[in-house]
Amino acid sequence: MWDIPSHSFNAMLVVLVLLLTATTSRLILARVKHEKDFTELRQRIQSWWWMIGILFVCLVVSHTTAIILFAFISFLALKEFFSIVPTRQADRRVLFWAYMAIPVQYYLVSIGWYGLFIVFIPVYVFLLLPMRMVLIGETKGFIHSAGIIHWAVMLTVFCISHIAYLLVLPVKNLEAGSIGLVIYLLFMTQFNDVCQYIWGKLLGRHKIIPKVSPNKTWEGFLGGVATITLVSGFLGPYLTLLSFRFSLLAGLLISCSGFIGDVVISSIKRDLEIKDSGSLIPGHGGILDRCDSLMFTSPLFFHFLYYVNY
Repeated sequence: MWDIPSHSFNAMLVVLVLLLTATTSRLILARVKHEKDFTELRQRIQSWWWMIGILFVCLVVSHTTAIILFAFISFLALKEFFSIVPTRQADRRVLFWAYMAIPVQYYLVSIGWYGLFIVFIPVYVFLLLPMRMVLIGETKGFIHSAGIIHWAVMLTVFCISHIAYLLVLPVKNLEAGSIGLVIYLLFMTQFNDVCQYIWGKLLGRHKIIPKVSPNKTWEGFLGGVATITLVSGFLGPYLTLLSFRFSLLAGLLISCSGFIGDVVISSIKRDLEIKDSGSLIPGHGGILDRCDSLMFTSPLFFHFLYYVNY
């Protein structure tokens, strides 16, 4: 019914098998250790089913549908950011223009206008928002609000939109298609979080930044970097147009930048004295909790791929 490139289709099947394995393992654990509460684990796995199901459906229906999905994710992330980070009452009219950046940015993605896509938010929105703030006439807290609003748009709209732009790049790996690029980036970013967590649990001894994230250790970080770099080296040529050598570099880039994205959002939450950015995704927290690493890996991987192959 849908023309899904074979390598991307196989990757989707692998992800679904992993989800099925996780679901089965959770059911077995619940039976064996019935005295323990696995509610959070159940919620996390159920949420993964919904997130991956929606993503895969949108990817195979059409590129336009997938771009709209990522635009909606940017909207939710931006809305959540403004809900947890305080802004001035006077800035409500400015926030409207921040939200308006979403349809414009993703329209530029849909038509493949790379030249404007890459400067629209960092240049034009960057200049527009403070100009609109000046017209309001409120100077108290001006620098603070300008920094919050622009950084929010950069993280949640500009950075995330790079995932969508992968769909409109010229296809050079016909067996994976543009869908393969998106699956590769999303899988490696999320798998990086899992690997760093597992290595940290197994070998973690030395805290890396205890004031920001007490559970992050050098052993977890380095173990995750090594695992992701190696896995990326083999998976990259299958799902992308990168060679084995460049796939290794992409894995290194994703693992390091994913870690940075994680701890940056953790720093925001610690500053605000909150555990999660929201409660939109049961078992995970908010949309920012789920997209923290992606907001850093997406633009860096995109530009690495773009300048290596395009």
